[in-house]
Amino acid sequence: MAHISFSESIKILNENLPGSKGSEKVFLSDALNRVLAKDITAKYDNPYMPTASMDGYAINYDDIDKEIKILGKNPAGHFDIKEIKRGECVKTFTGSFMPENSDTLVPIENVEVKGDKLIIKEKVDKGFSVRAVGEDFKKGEALIKKGTILKAGEIGVLASLGIPVVDVVKKPVVSILATGEEVVDLDEEFEMGQIRSSNNYTLSALANSFNFNAINLGIAGDKKEEIKSKILDALKTSDVVVTTGGVSVGDFDFVKEITGEFEVLFHGVNIKPGQWIMIAKAGEKFIVSLPGFPYSSFVTFLLYVVPLLESFENKKVIKKIKAKLKHNFTKKFKKYQFVAVNIEFNGEFYVDNEGKKQGSSGILTNLIGNKALMCLKEGLYELNEGSEVDVLVYDRII
Repeated sequence: MAHISFSESIKILNENLPGSKGSEKVFLSDALNRVLAKDITAKYDNPYMPTASMDGYAINYDDIDKEIKILGKNPAGHFDIKEIKRGECVKTFTGSFMPENSDTLVPIENVEVKGDKLIIKEKVDKGFSVRAVGEDFKKGEALIKKGTILKAGEIGVLASLGIPVVDVVKKPVVSILATGEEVVDLDEEFEMGQIRSSNNYTLSALANSFNFNAINLGIAGDKKEEIKSKILDALKTSDVVVTTGGVSVGDFDFVKEITGEFEVLFHGVNIKPGQWIMIAKAGEKFIVSLPGFPYSSFVTFLLYVVPLLESFENKKVIKKIKAKLKHNFTKKFKKYQFVAVNIEFNGEFYVDNEGKKQGSSGILTNLIGNKALMCLKEGLYELNEGSEVDVLVYDRII
């Protein structure tokens, strides 16, 4: 079977990317890392009155050289004295409203108090330490655009607006199923010729790290009806069903037969690792069959499953950047290749593969602490130290 090129596979994938699943309301306490579904617009000015930004005395600046009468105080949260006249002032605390006719706050450390009289020892500029109306935001101002991933700052702004419930894009659900009679779960007896199941745990953790909803379906053997039943059941509650193993040309590779009952977008891509990747559509949902080797399944999950999940939720979690090689590198495989690399930022991004083991696509330990993949186009060639390369970054690097 002829494999398609990597660029052709991405073109097909992009042409079939899903749309958003719609929105749902969540409590603000549950909104962290969710995608905002509607623009947030300020319904009032903040602050909505001139406000003290430190502890001191609210005065009219024209009285700064005079002895001023102290009328009393306005603690934070209270606004008992709403107005002053010339020659009067009010002790005002951080966050308190400035009384009418005042325009300047003199810090406590700048004054001397004698009875009910205020003497200013050190002058300040007019308007000092007074927050103007709308300093933070003004009524009608667009504060947070839909499509924004809500972080701590956005959560704080929403709280300041008094919004307890927020509209967010529904998260996609991805179910992950490992296949193969040779695969055993963590609590099962281990026999010669068998391997521990890691793919379903690795990929579930990877999906959850991007704040998607992942379901670990465990293991199905090589029984066609069992695999088919689990895939069909998973499609009822999932947007993407991922299988690992059973997509090459082996005698017991049933997954490709099962997904073949749906609309297969492609099967086989000229990449290393993961050449037997297969993607099928089931209506508005997807079945993605990945190779069984741990490194292969990890890389192809990033390349093909994550873009589907990103599209469902209208967000980006993987970035493609440029970086420089810290050493010479020989590309020994003709296929489009993805290499686990170390990455660092020192004025610009640099990558190397020091400490990475060379061998098959089963080397899962190359992914320990890994945050990026170097992307090498097809062909055999040499890359010199300092060469600029494309890098896929899937974790925080700075």
